[in-house]
Amino acid sequence: MSVKPITEDDLHGFVDGALDEAREAEVCAYLETHPDIAARIDSYGRQRLDLRTALSAIAEEPIPSRLNLSHLLESRKPGRLPLWRMAAAAVVLLVAGGSGGWMLHGMYRHPGEGIVALADEAADSFATYAPDRIRPVELRADNMAELVDWATERMGRKPVVPDLSGSGYRLMGGRMISTSHGAGLMLMYDDDRGTRLVVLTRPMLADQNKPMAPHAEGNVEGWSWASGGMGYSLVGTLPADILHPLADDIRHQTETGA
Repeated sequence: MSVKPITEDDLHGFVDGALDEAREAEVCAYLETHPDIAARIDSYGRQRLDLRTALSAIAEEPIPSRLNLSHLLESRKPGRLPLWRMAAAAVVLLVAGGSGGWMLHGMYRHPGEGIVALADEAADSFATYAPDRIRPVELRADNMAELVDWATERMGRKPVVPDLSGSGYRLMGGRMISTSHGAGLMLMYDDDRGTRLVVLTRPMLADQNKPMAPHAEGNVEGWSWASGGMGYSLVGTLPADILHPLADDIRHQTETGA
């Protein structure tokens, strides 16, 4: 069966979390092969997240008594607001208290959850540790057995440590990090020319199986996905199309236990 062409409505539905699982998977596959469009869609999602963050405090405030509907109806008495102004205020109330709240609720598919949150955590880890030239990792590569045991105890799942030497990246080491969704394992790689990559993996509370999707935050780009209840995110300052085959290699190794 041929896949229906991906439309602009599908892309916006993807950002809003309004697609069914089958169509969402088709859009994800489309974005994997269209990094320019993926970057644009990712920016839409981040703009909505920023807007939600900026307005969250206001959205949680109680509705002022002056905008209460009973108060507005009472104001129809002589000497009060004209009827058209009351109607306008009522519309504002309905939008702010009803559909406006719903739009904030659905701005980007459960913000702070799933692979969206994992991608943010990976980008934050990269920004924190990749520039560190003294102690970017807690345990070096020659202590991987200790780090894997540590991660297994903290996460309740034994992680696979991907080997990227075939692509020219050596494992520097890693550390356990704390996220709002539990413990995560951060692994760092470099190519001996100063280019560093970070892989973050942790158990997923949401999006336990999700197709690979691109993301970008400033000059940090990456790919995130979930398989079998574990999430993975590869990030770095390389273009998304260069990171993609590396992410595919990591996905293959984690799914086969290689």
